[in-house]
Amino acid sequence: MPLITSAGVGSGLDLESIIKASVDAENRPKMQQFAIKDERLSVELSAIGEVKSSLSTLNDTVEKLADIENFNKRVANITQPTSGDIISVTPTSDISVGNFDIAVQQLAQGSRAVSTDGAFDNADSVVSASGGTLSFAAGSKSFDLSVTAGMTLNELRDAINADDNNFGLTANIVNTGITGVGSKLVLTSSVTGSSNNLVITSDTAEMDALETYDDTLNPTGGMVISADDEAKDAIITIDGLLVNSETNTFKDAVQDMTITAKAKSVQDSGGEYETARLNIDYDRESVNTLIDELITNYNAVIGQIGFRTRIGEPLNGDSSMRSLDDQLISALSTSLTDAGPFESIFDIGLGVDDEGYLEKSTLVRSLNEAMDSNFDDIGTAFAGENGVAKQLESLLGNYVDSSGILKQREDSLNGQIKELEEDVLNHEYRMASLEDRLRKQYAGLDVLIAQMQQTQNYLGAQLANLPGFTSKK
Repeated sequence: MPLITSAGVGSGLDLESIIKASVDAENRPKMQQFAIKDERLSVELSAIGEVKSSLSTLNDTVEKLADIENFNKRVANITQPTSGDIISVTPTSDISVGNFDIAVQQLAQGSRAVSTDGAFDNADSVVSASGGTLSFAAGSKSFDLSVTAGMTLNELRDAINADDNNFGLTANIVNTGITGVGSKLVLTSSVTGSSNNLVITSDTAEMDALETYDDTLNPTGGMVISADDEAKDAIITIDGLLVNSETNTFKDAVQDMTITAKAKSVQDSGGEYETARLNIDYDRESVNTLIDELITNYNAVIGQIGFRTRIGEPLNGDSSMRSLDDQLISALSTSLTDAGPFESIFDIGLGVDDEGYLEKSTLVRSLNEAMDSNFDDIGTAFAGENGVAKQLESLLGNYVDSSGILKQREDSLNGQIKELEEDVLNHEYRMASLEDRLRKQYAGLDVLIAQMQQTQNYLGAQLANLPGFTSKK
């Protein structure tokens, strides 16, 4: 007998509806339970993720607060003279606060040597017929240059500038166009400092014109360094005290501070040098910014906990959230040690309102007042061995680290979601098996009823052909 592919075709009964109703009666309640559980797990996972994210942001701030270097910064405030900027300053965290008046009496410079009049007629003049070696030195720096036979002034300039060992010597040629003066070789050294004049010597008398003149050591030298062109120290005054440096950088002229001379001070009619006013102070702004960041991110955590634990929310009644809330307050209330007059951070201008939010407070003293009186102790209050930041850092690590409480919660919820997905697949397999079983059962019924209907029709037709048979209408 051919297979009936649509239930009820043979019998005329609505077996498809019967099969569907039977499967739905078994399937729908279970699928609704799955959907409810999936939504509950997903919402709880999302809530845990939001709390963890806010804790991670707070932890980033706490790590900065736990670094004492963030409380040791100093800021240099410079009031330059009206003529322009004469100094710049880089303080270190070790410098003491204070005020200084600084003047720049002289900028450091390197020496400049110029060839004598008539030494070279023009740039193509030969500097040496037979060649030799020129030696250049300035202070501790030096290099040698080989002069080839027949080298011209132009070629010498290029050779000096291109030498790989050149310590910072620049060669130029000035063509005066004046008879008897000719072309001038100008050598400028970048090595500053009063004892670092350029010294040029050679191994042959033929190149005397290229050696630097010295009235005692080398009176035949043809390269002259005038008084104005000699190498010089930089000279500044700090509160009237003279300070020299071979360069324009003064490291530790004021201990733990670097001062850079940028321009010479203008002198008034009485010969007084204008000064820049330097104020070294604690970097109060960066500390204020960091504490504001703590307040914002701490309150974001408190807000998340409050929102996620409301009635109807997924973490309502969650013991770990209640514990976290209590531990945060406990960490803020840590008793401080070695923090001067501060027994807790509530003594430095912070407080907690009735809803548990952190705020700047003036109940004991303001933060600015605490900075005025005990700036260094504020750093200890946060970053000290028993500081609040250290306590918070340890607490938050227990929640947000890779093996922390919230990560374990996330792993557990993700595991339950995965199990639920497998339960749904297993249930769908069972429902497919149930439908297949019902179809097979109803297929047999469908065939049986169809056969009975055929038999009925056959017997009816036979009886109708019997003599005297009358059918009822």
